[in-house]
Parts: sequence; C-alpha cells; structure tokens
Amino acid sequence: MDYSNASLLLKRPVTVKAIVTAQWKEEVTQQLQKQLTQLDNQMQQLEMQGKRTIEEITKQAGAVSPQITKQTENIQGQVNQKKAEMLEKKNQFLQQLQQIQLLELNQEVVQAQMESFFRLEPGDNLVKKLNVEVVLRDGVVEEIRGEV
Repeated sequence: MDYSNASLLLKRPVTVKAIVTAQWKEEVTQQLQKQLTQLDNQMQQLEMQGKRTIEEITKQAGAVSPQITKQTENIQGQVNQKKAEMLEKKNQFLQQLQQIQLLELNQEVVQAQMESFFRLEPGDNLVKKLNVEVVLRDGVVEEIRGEV
C-alpha cells in the first residue's frame, strides 16, 4: 500500500497574543473593573441572602434551640466560605489590574489559547506545525507565526 499521499487532519493549540497598546490597556482595564463591580454586587447579594435566610429560620422557629443555632451557624459558614472564594477572585482581578498598568507599550502578552485544525503529511515537521501563534493589535490580526 502506498502511503506517500496520506495525510491526517489534526487539532493543535494556537496561542493568541496581543500587542500592548493604549487602547488595549483601556479595554482590559474596563473589563476587569466591570468584573470587580459584578463581584462586589454578588458579595452584597450573598450577604443579604444569608441574613434573610437566618432571620427566616429564627422567626419560624420562634425560640432559639441548639438545632436552630447549629442550622444558622451552618448557613453563616457557607456564606463565609463563598465570600472568601469571591474575595480571592477579587484579589486576583486587582493584581491583574496592577500588572496591566506596568506593561509597556508594544510588548506582547498572551491573551488566549485557541485550537485550530491542520493537515499533516509525510515530510512535514510536526514540531513546527504545532507551534503557531496569532498576534493581534487592537483586535486585528497583525501576524500569524509558524507553519499554517
């Protein structure tokens, strides 16, 4: 059997890089600030829901009992755990905001990972075919690096 005309269609990771521009910094900063605001709103809602639930349980029970105390402590524990997770996320966003301010113009930063398909044929260099990057400047493809 002759395999000289054989080929495979494979999937590969593609790194998407952005060239840092004033516009890019502004867009990413606005995006992170929007996420921070949403996170703050979610934390407030969580706090209010937790209080309402505890008040409701206490009101329905009428009198405070060890069982009611345990139930309200469990709810408060869940609220605190979720709040801690949100605070961790908020700190990550704040760190990213700081890092963005430190980036120099025209520097390249990894923005995303994508996948693409490619054809592999006998004689191709697989390593070169797997190393593909797309470089964007303000959302527009400036360069495609590697063997397409």
